[in-house]
Amino acid sequence: QVQLVESGGGLVKPGGSLRLSCAYSGSLFSILAMGWYRQAPGKQREWVATITSGGTTNYADSVKGRFTISRDNAKNTVYLQMNSLQPEDTANYYCKSSRNYWGQGTQVTVSS
Repeated sequence: QVQLVESGGGLVKPGGSLRLSCAYSGSLFSILAMGWYRQAPGKQREWVATITSGGTTNYADSVKGRFTISRDNAKNTVYLQMNSLQPEDTANYYCKSSRNYWGQGTQVTVSS
């Protein structure tokens, strides 16, 4: 049974930082591309960032230069370092594997 469990969300002030983690339980993590998505209240879920099995990264324009996706294959974990957070980054953040397994999400709230 594949499970993805996100953690690290919380309340942060504008300009602050958070690091999200997504722990993957299942086989062959190292060959999977992994992604982060987010969904704000009343909005559709949107793609945030992807990292391939080889470590190539891609970002949505809205987070480029502020967010960094990374992975630790020894720990079966993918991370999202979020810097310079703004209120518009407030959302529930989800990780997803390239085999279309989703986590349950972790809430990020950016507010003064």
